[in-house]
Amino acid sequence: MENPENIEYRETPFESVGGKKKPKKILKLLAYFIVFVFLVFVVFSVEAMLSDDSSEESWIDRLPIIGQLKHLAESAGKQLNGEEDDRINIVLLGMGGLGHDGSYLTDTIMLVSIKPSENRVAFVSIPRDLSIPVEGQGWRKINNINAYAEAQEPESGGKAVEQALGDIFNIPIHYYLRADFEGFVKIIDELGGIEVNVENRLEDFRYPIEGEEENPDYESRFEHLVVEKGSQKMDGSLALKYARSRHAAGAEGSDFARAKRQQLILEAIKEKALSLNTLFRPLAIKEIFNAIRDHVSTDLEFWEMTKLWDIAKNIDQNRTINKVLDNSANGLLYETSGDGGAYILLPKSGDFAEIQYFVKNIFFDAPRSEKNEVAAENPKIEVLNGTWINGLAGRKALDLEKYDFKISYVGNCGRQNFEQSKIYDLSYGEKINSLKVLKEKTDASVELGAPEWLAQEIKNRITAGASSEQADFILILGRDAN
Repeated sequence: MENPENIEYRETPFESVGGKKKPKKILKLLAYFIVFVFLVFVVFSVEAMLSDDSSEESWIDRLPIIGQLKHLAESAGKQLNGEEDDRINIVLLGMGGLGHDGSYLTDTIMLVSIKPSENRVAFVSIPRDLSIPVEGQGWRKINNINAYAEAQEPESGGKAVEQALGDIFNIPIHYYLRADFEGFVKIIDELGGIEVNVENRLEDFRYPIEGEEENPDYESRFEHLVVEKGSQKMDGSLALKYARSRHAAGAEGSDFARAKRQQLILEAIKEKALSLNTLFRPLAIKEIFNAIRDHVSTDLEFWEMTKLWDIAKNIDQNRTINKVLDNSANGLLYETSGDGGAYILLPKSGDFAEIQYFVKNIFFDAPRSEKNEVAAENPKIEVLNGTWINGLAGRKALDLEKYDFKISYVGNCGRQNFEQSKIYDLSYGEKINSLKVLKEKTDASVELGAPEWLAQEIKNRITAGASSEQADFILILGRDAN
């Protein structure tokens, strides 16, 4: 067989294991500014004119917009927190709110990172059952940190989650935004609904009906929820159900699938909120502001919201990053039981180093040419740690994923005395371009096939269900990979 890349192989036995547009740009920017100032003026003017204040003071003097514009002018030269470092981190929290069971438990926790210089955004959904260390409280499920803080001091929950996430991710969390279910529904309805690209059909026979929790007729406590695959128009109520469903059939029944659905809805809300149909409906904008005021809390100041909006409207939708921390075969978490048998999730590596590495490097992007080479061959790879250095395989797997390698398994190798990294090519040169990229990124030596001891390890993993199929490459990391 030809070897055009001159990759050195060493045979080992193998057992079968199954121009000129600047004026237009300036005019466009000027138009954006005029429209924005007009809309803000209308919104706050309507607010002032409809208020119950009957004083003889001129309504112009009472316009909140006057004070806001003054503050905006004073803040024009200021930067958002994180903007200087080209990364703004915001945590989004969703909770039931008053009238719901566990009103302050955060049903949705999502880290949103914005990279202004590249007009990019990354969403990382964090499962509510993730257990993390909290100062003075020991280990707690992340979804009850907000509730615990609110019980101690009202309106402190958002900052508490902000601090806790910053600690475990080892990054600054600059802002939080927390909304309850009623506000979520109202905002979407005032937008006139949203268009959501449903990736998989969702069918839930046990979606709870609000207010029917104690109905003597047990079956009357639930509705049969069906959301078909494809582009779907959703009002606020349906969007909430789609985001919250926990008992759907098949893969959509997991919390991790639910997190992905929440990201889809968030993207749809952003698109609708920034559309011209919304921007030219000042009364609707006023109602959205009211819903935000009554059902949303945040530590963003008005000028910061304005500047954040200006950044958000330029984000490149095609380069959005959507990730979910999960317990899949190549995920960073595993499930176990906590105190009293409670279901919890913990980091696979024993600490948060791998997760910190993942979050820190979320915007790293592999060169397009190399990604295309790998994607064309769709190679599956197992990444094994051949050392006692904690988290080595997990970090390397995260890097290789960005080159479009399909990570089928991440774990420890049965032998952990490797000084140098090694690639075992189980495709026997059929995926030569992927092998070239893999070798360049790891500086590992290459061998055809697998030695007997490794072949048996692979077979055992498949039998145990830890790995579903044979990989094309086995990468064993040595001490040189650290």
